[in-house]
Amino acid sequence: MAGYHSLGTPRCTPPAMRTMTLSVAIRLPQPLDTVFPFFADARNLEILTPPWLHFQVLTPEPIRMAAGTRIDYRLRLRGIPLRWQSEIAEWDPPHQFTDIQTRGPYRLWHHVHRFIPDGRGTLCEDKVTYSPLGGRIVDRLLVRPDLNRIFEFRHAMLRRRFKG
Repeated sequence: MAGYHSLGTPRCTPPAMRTMTLSVAIRLPQPLDTVFPFFADARNLEILTPPWLHFQVLTPEPIRMAAGTRIDYRLRLRGIPLRWQSEIAEWDPPHQFTDIQTRGPYRLWHHVHRFIPDGRGTLCEDKVTYSPLGGRIVDRLLVRPDLNRIFEFRHAMLRRRFKG
């Protein structure tokens, strides 16, 4: 068999993938039944993404959100045009959904969105586990600062949209 020794073991084992985690949260002063439908509409990701990314949803309407739904996007990162495809891996409305990258700029992208009613509105939590190409140095110098800016923009847009 090509690529294997006679004992069936791989000739080379890839190094363990290093993952990073980004966790952010925002409390919106609106009830869960108002907040979740906004996030359930894939087109609203265009509103929540900073203009400098030139982000565009390519999947034609209607996009029916469910486990297994795949959504295609186009964006420009540092002037480089990229395609991204995500799949809804978990769909549990109105409490949580998870998207994973099936094609794009990361070796791993696993994004959990949680929505928790707390009596004062809805707490929206994002936990992203990711592994950028280039590892920790690229993450520290480029990826993490960009992700922080993206979520800062997202939170500003959410505060504007869901002001009390």
